[in-house]
Amino acid sequence: MAIAEITDKLLAAKKAKGVTFADLESAVGRDEVWIASVIYRQASASEEEAKKIVTALGLGPEYAEPLMECPLKGSLDQTIPTDPLIYRFYEIMQVYGMPIKAVVHEKFGDGIMSAIDFTLDVEKEEDPKGDRVKIVMSGKFLPYKKW
Repeated sequence: MAIAEITDKLLAAKKAKGVTFADLESAVGRDEVWIASVIYRQASASEEEAKKIVTALGLGPEYAEPLMECPLKGSLDQTIPTDPLIYRFYEIMQVYGMPIKAVVHEKFGDGIMSAIDFTLDVEKEEDPKGDRVKIVMSGKFLPYKKW
């Protein structure tokens, strides 16, 4: 996957300052996953949000402008991802996608879960057998219209 030049610069500044996405959440007042999606150019920020992000990263105001542009969303390569963490999500959808779809349709009817009216949280669950990643997705149900 090709990373946008602005993303490379923002991530380099984030690393150089030792700033976490959680730190950016505190500085911006938005969820850390949403902020990461702005940095990876999958979401756009308001002028105020963009300025807060670049200020927290110690960058000049010229870095805010690209964060306010409408991004090309879902711009991953069409090939199966090879990064192990991203691949696991691909694998989860291969194995559980149809079962999840069946359960959603059973509970809600014919429709989809919005990725626009949507939140996603990443949580760490302490476990003596090895810490666990907990991902909570919440999207508005959108029924298909009949016409």
